[in-house]
Amino acid sequence: MKYYDNSKEKEKVILVGIETARERDVESSLDELALLADTAGAEVVGRITQKRENFHPATYIGKGKIEEVLALIDQTKASGVICDDELSPAQFKNLEDELDCKVMDRTLLILDIFAQHATTSEGKIQVEMAQLKYRATRLAGFGKSLSRLGGGIGTRGPGEKKIEVDRRRIHDRISQLKKELEKVERVRETTRKRRENNGQLVAAIVGYTNAGKSTLLNRLTASDVLSENKLFATLDPTTRALVYPSGKRILLTDTVGFIRKLPHNLVEAFKSTLEEAKYADVIIHVVDASNQDYERQMETVYETLESLEVKGKPVITLFNKVDAIGDDEVLKDLRAGKVMRISAKTGQGISEFRDLLENI
Repeated sequence: MKYYDNSKEKEKVILVGIETARERDVESSLDELALLADTAGAEVVGRITQKRENFHPATYIGKGKIEEVLALIDQTKASGVICDDELSPAQFKNLEDELDCKVMDRTLLILDIFAQHATTSEGKIQVEMAQLKYRATRLAGFGKSLSRLGGGIGTRGPGEKKIEVDRRRIHDRISQLKKELEKVERVRETTRKRRENNGQLVAAIVGYTNAGKSTLLNRLTASDVLSENKLFATLDPTTRALVYPSGKRILLTDTVGFIRKLPHNLVEAFKSTLEEAKYADVIIHVVDASNQDYERQMETVYETLESLEVKGKPVITLFNKVDAIGDDEVLKDLRAGKVMRISAKTGQGISEFRDLLENI
């Protein structure tokens, strides 16, 4: 008799998004959601969108669309649905009751990816804290959802061992994690002060996820930081020294990638990491010039920096991956003090950028 390992089968999911006055580019957002689903290990088998003035308070989408989703689930044999916005506990429960399948939202998906990619103790603490905060308000409806398929997206990380605990124990665990994170933050603060006292120039590399930040860091410093063509391939901040023949040293810090609708709990949990940009002397903004939606991605980066109160810093915008676009394409960033075209992959423009940094 032949046995099959079903544990490696991908979850089949349907994406659901809503176009509102605030979010008009729903198709682009769903394209990104599809990439997130693929990164998490799911197979997208369909998508459904709806135009509404606002989300349905009880079920996110209207009753007619629920019927469409049900028909698509039956047609594609999908095991779950991923909504492109963060759902309320009531929306989770009601949608699951209506669809009789696993329901996830963008936040749960991103948290799951972070749980897969966190490698350092700090990263794991930050991810677990964000997951527990998110789940603390959704305990009532999660038992049904997570038991439906016996695992998969949304159950990795602390979910495997914490989903059965009550709200009080979750908050106790969050308090414990906060104390652990405070210790890490104190060490980080000490390191920052040491750098300031040594007069070392610090540059923070920021950008949308998958813009090529880690590839740039590797190219500049001959490092071997993980660099993959995936969303959130690297989470943990990495600092490397760029040393010039003159003896000048510049510390380059690669930060976690930004994304539209970045979950609030993640921003809070990763605040100490993201604040590397706040204490840097210069911001290196890496943009994927080959992405058709790069202007929207730039806007997201600036909005996130603003929320972190990163202000008054000189910004150098590097339009990366120019080897994949035409030379005549106009690339501009009016908020940057300097704009350059580079390819971290091929090395194009890197020498000129290194010279620029040396003369800051």
